[in-house]
Amino acid sequence: MIDSRIKFRHLQTFLEVARQKSVMKAAAILHISQPAVTKTIREMEEALGVAVFERDGRGIRITRYGEVFLRHAGAAITALRQGIDSVTNEQSGEGIPIRIGALPTVSTRIMPQAIGLFLEEKTQSRLKIVTGENAVLLEQLRLGDLDLVVGRLAAPEKMTGFSFEHLYSEEVVFAVNARHPLLTATGDIYVLLNDYPVLMPTRASIIRPFVDRFLIANGVAKLAQQIETVSDAFGRAFVRSRNAVWIISAGVVANDIDDGTLKLLPIDTTETRGPVGLTTRADLTPSLPVMMLMQTIREAARSVKAQ
Repeated sequence: MIDSRIKFRHLQTFLEVARQKSVMKAAAILHISQPAVTKTIREMEEALGVAVFERDGRGIRITRYGEVFLRHAGAAITALRQGIDSVTNEQSGEGIPIRIGALPTVSTRIMPQAIGLFLEEKTQSRLKIVTGENAVLLEQLRLGDLDLVVGRLAAPEKMTGFSFEHLYSEEVVFAVNARHPLLTATGDIYVLLNDYPVLMPTRASIIRPFVDRFLIANGVAKLAQQIETVSDAFGRAFVRSRNAVWIISAGVVANDIDDGTLKLLPIDTTETRGPVGLTTRADLTPSLPVMMLMQTIREAARSVKAQ
């Protein structure tokens, strides 16, 4: 039986505190006072009979009970949002909004073609595309802020409650500008990396463990000039203007390689290959427009595999 004491405001507040991992930040986003947030969480905990948050140093963290409830609360809010969207958009004549999280590896190579194909269907759906680190996008997907995430498969412990559909596999590459000295170097290329700035994925990114293992396996324990970034705009601009090395997923620089702006160092990175695909909530059925978009993404991915 559903406890009538749990209201929409309880779920909304719980989800925001879980997202922000902070009562203060949640209060600011919800435009209510911190005591009001605390009171709402306590009311919900009393109704559930368990604690959903606990102190962690100066901050808070979600409990195991809270993790379980988070999955269901997120699904409830998402279903309610979909229902509201369906009714209001039907009345206004607008299409259902679609929120997509796209990792950099698909943002330049897959998504433009997929979105172009989707727009040809004239669904009138309003599209929102969000880029960022995988951990952030998956959290937004879990909480119902995104309908779909497109990118590399996350680590198994991050995939609880999600479904993944494999589209294709790609590897990490070492990209440089077309004038880079390493393209014609005769020495040990791994030793010579220390002579140049190297752009690395951040520690929170999916491909970072692949990169770390690959470098260690090839005798590179530490890089002299290392810059961590997930910004493809910065990476592209920096490598074009400097003799730097950009370690990045192949899809991010595919267009740059095709037009000759960037070149790949002659390094065999086959062992860094990983699956790229669609991640969705396992407990929700996508709306018709989302399913149509997923199909156009599949079509765009097939064209990439055929190249």
